[in-house]
Amino acid sequence: MPRSFAIAGAVSGLIGVAAGAFGAHALRNRLSAELLAVFETGARYQMYHALALLAVAWVATVAPSAPATWAGRLFLTGTVLFSGSLYALALSGIRGLGAITPLGGVAFLAGWVCLAFAARRL
Repeated sequence: MPRSFAIAGAVSGLIGVAAGAFGAHALRNRLSAELLAVFETGARYQMYHALALLAVAWVATVAPSAPATWAGRLFLTGTVLFSGSLYALALSGIRGLGAITPLGGVAFLAGWVCLAFAARRL
């Protein structure tokens, strides 16, 4: 499992950098300032949680535990729901997609709680 989270973190980081560059260059003149900020928030949180997945991989290697595994799963879920919904909202303009975003935020929060519990075993 640690290897899976390390790979997921690396791939998510790659996607986050690509999304940030796409937003800064390709979308700058196509989206309103508000929607561009929404897109950039998605990329920023994806990057934060790509790094968090790498931390999970390390913790899960040093002290394997169910909380470490759940932290990784929740960070992945949060990235899809939070960042994914923000990307979709910004690109489509469909405001209803913003209702999904808080679910991803809750997954992120729960992931950090799980990571804290897992880190207690270090």
